[in-house]
Amino acid sequence: MRFQIKHECRGRIRIQAAQPRMTLEQADVLETWLQSLPDVEQVSVHERTRCAVIVYRGSRHALLDALRRFSYQEQALNGPGNIRSGRALKRAYEEKLVGMVAFKAVRSLFFPAPLRAAWAAARSVPYLLRALRCLFRGRLHVEVLDGISIGLSLARREFETAGSVMFLLGLGELLEEWTHKKSVEDLARSMSLHIERVWRKTEGGEVLTPIHQVRAGDLAVVRVGGVIPLDGVIAEGEVMVNQASLTGEPIPVPKRPGSSVYAGTVVEEGECVLRVTQQSGEGRYDKIVAMIEQSEKLKSAAESRAARLADKLVPYTLAGSALVYLLTRNAVRALSVLMVDFSCALKLSMPLAVLSAMGEASRFHVTVKGGKYLEAVAQADTIVFDKTGTLTHASPVVARVIPFGGRNKAEMLRLAACLEEHFPHSMANAVVQAARERGLAHEEMHSQVEYLVAHGIASTVNGERVIIGSAHFVFEDEGCTVPPEEQATFESLPPQYSHLYLAAGGVLAAVICISDPLRAEAAAAAAALRRLGVGRVVMLTGDSERTAAAIAAQVGVDEYRSEVLPEDKARFVQAERARGHTVIMIGDGINDSPALSAANVGVAVSDGAAIAREIADITLAADDLFELVRLRDLAQRLMGRIRSNYRFVIVFNGSLIALGALGVLPPAASAVLHNLSTLGVSLRSMTNLLPPTGKQE
Repeated sequence: MRFQIKHECRGRIRIQAAQPRMTLEQADVLETWLQSLPDVEQVSVHERTRCAVIVYRGSRHALLDALRRFSYQEQALNGPGNIRSGRALKRAYEEKLVGMVAFKAVRSLFFPAPLRAAWAAARSVPYLLRALRCLFRGRLHVEVLDGISIGLSLARREFETAGSVMFLLGLGELLEEWTHKKSVEDLARSMSLHIERVWRKTEGGEVLTPIHQVRAGDLAVVRVGGVIPLDGVIAEGEVMVNQASLTGEPIPVPKRPGSSVYAGTVVEEGECVLRVTQQSGEGRYDKIVAMIEQSEKLKSAAESRAARLADKLVPYTLAGSALVYLLTRNAVRALSVLMVDFSCALKLSMPLAVLSAMGEASRFHVTVKGGKYLEAVAQADTIVFDKTGTLTHASPVVARVIPFGGRNKAEMLRLAACLEEHFPHSMANAVVQAARERGLAHEEMHSQVEYLVAHGIASTVNGERVIIGSAHFVFEDEGCTVPPEEQATFESLPPQYSHLYLAAGGVLAAVICISDPLRAEAAAAAAALRRLGVGRVVMLTGDSERTAAAIAAQVGVDEYRSEVLPEDKARFVQAERARGHTVIMIGDGINDSPALSAANVGVAVSDGAAIAREIADITLAADDLFELVRLRDLAQRLMGRIRSNYRFVIVFNGSLIALGALGVLPPAASAVLHNLSTLGVSLRSMTNLLPPTGKQE
């Protein structure tokens, strides 16, 4: 395809497609394709001008070559299907907004007075009917105020006032509807599976296949900790599946051949082969949208309080208007009071503030699944970190192999790699990689491998039981012993490393020392969280006491627990909540999932286990722990903005009521000022909370 370069500077280029017009679908396809290029950092496609602004690193020549090869037809065949960017929604509501304002201008400038009066009378019918329905049901809600205000204006033949009030109410309703639908789409995209490739089972073996190329009837392999990528039926294997994301069931359910499984659920134990019944893009998105629309729990308490307060103030506004009329016998003053209510600003600005904060969080690679979680982040006084993958990089390497019982160091590493290659996690990958680098072939020489979640791996080699895992698993659960003559060596294991214990025949055979480098910013991030009001920073880890103590000292946590199991982490979080603390739990592994679920806010890093991301309320990109600091700062600023919105709405609208009651402001002026203040508060609510640099002030 042909593009024209319109502007260019180092690392940034603006191009225009050589086509007469660009559809919304084509803009989405082009933007998605550009984002998939390895050297592209940021993309913005504008369908009206057919332009794309690309920020990139690396070779300009490679980027231009890729652009020359781009084709809409090829992307339609091989690219991801069902792209949802929100572009169509934005275009639709922009056009509605422009149309509403333009029609208002045309009415004011060109319609004769009788026609404007007729339009106002016809337009008032829905508002009057809503008010009557509320009264018939015995409810004094905001709709009653709107209906009375418009009805009295029409009765007084003040058609311009009634028209202005209805225009501003309609504008508010349009913005509120846009806000709601945008929040639904944004949350649905953030909660989507984000699975790009699937292990497809073929006659020639397992093939890693892009998910959009998987068709109904294909076989897909899913292993422990993996998200089931597509709806299907179990063809082989037995698994325990966590269906909490769809059904809310807290306990994993067994699935056997013939059982149906659904996209988005997670395999907690075992592995299976499923026969796909529904390919990518057929219904998953709509199902997520329906779940979000039905889930009031995603709303923050502040939003709910605002809506309730708005309705509670209606009787007081009515009473105030009646009192003004009784005292002054002046209908204009009473109408001025009626023209002002607190509902629009309260009901519109609070959701806008929350939505804007969630969008701002996404710009620094934090996905928040609901406003209530931002509120909890702002209130949290305890933050609990898992160690591996959060305080460390989760890219461990083998530092040393210490053999016991006269065994050969290389042979022990080979044996460990032979076991660990079956269940790849970060430490297992380090062992396998170390064996590969040393040229140690670890072909199969054992019987079936048994994986015990969060404990270790067991198998049989030459008739001898061989296990590898944590100290708790090897020495307590399995009862293995240390060769007596090497007890001193065992007790002097270097504390700065994590340890994998390999035992054969019930006796320790080797200790593999794993180095998992601490994140450079870990200590500074913990200190920054304290400055933002976090009272306690806690670390929980399955590592040994010595390793945990060394890491805790470097990070500067207030408290740590070592050699903890998944249920221990969850119990600790539950105990803290029972003592009245608001707890944030941060983790990345399968064994963190119970604690993530138990916390007020569960935070997962995006490159961790799929089950952790699915259960978590917030996901970090894991590039920098200061993402969490920025999130805390953002949440606190959001709550500050909501409180300031409350104060402004109450004071400003209270002043308008007082001025209307005193006869200083006529009804039309009260209505205009009230609605303009609502728009002002709403626009302020949509501005960024953090400084442009993203740093804390």
